[in-house]
Amino acid sequence: MSMATDELAERIRALLPAPVHCLEKKMFGGIAFMHQGNMLVAPLKDGSMLARVGKDGMEDALALPGASIMDMGGRSMGGFVVVSGDAIEDDDDLSRWLQRCLRFVQTLPQK
Repeated sequence: MSMATDELAERIRALLPAPVHCLEKKMFGGIAFMHQGNMLVAPLKDGSMLARVGKDGMEDALALPGASIMDMGGRSMGGFVVVSGDAIEDDDDLSRWLQRCLRFVQTLPQK
């Protein structure tokens, strides 16, 4: 993992609300934070973050600063956005993204 990934992972751990328990799983060349078996977020090598917002939450998420469509090898991943590192530099902004992702993931069945 890169230094940017490690640093962002530490911030995510610190900012997740206390009752929320996430497992960390190797994924995307780094780690992904999993809640009840569903992917929540994943720090990426360039300091950005993959955020799971759900297909219905895409439009609202993409309207926020620094959010873009997740593209993996020319294919977009529905329900996921990439949030630039600049947009989550502030802990309050990162916390709001984590809350947005949690709201969606908590609607999914546990795996």
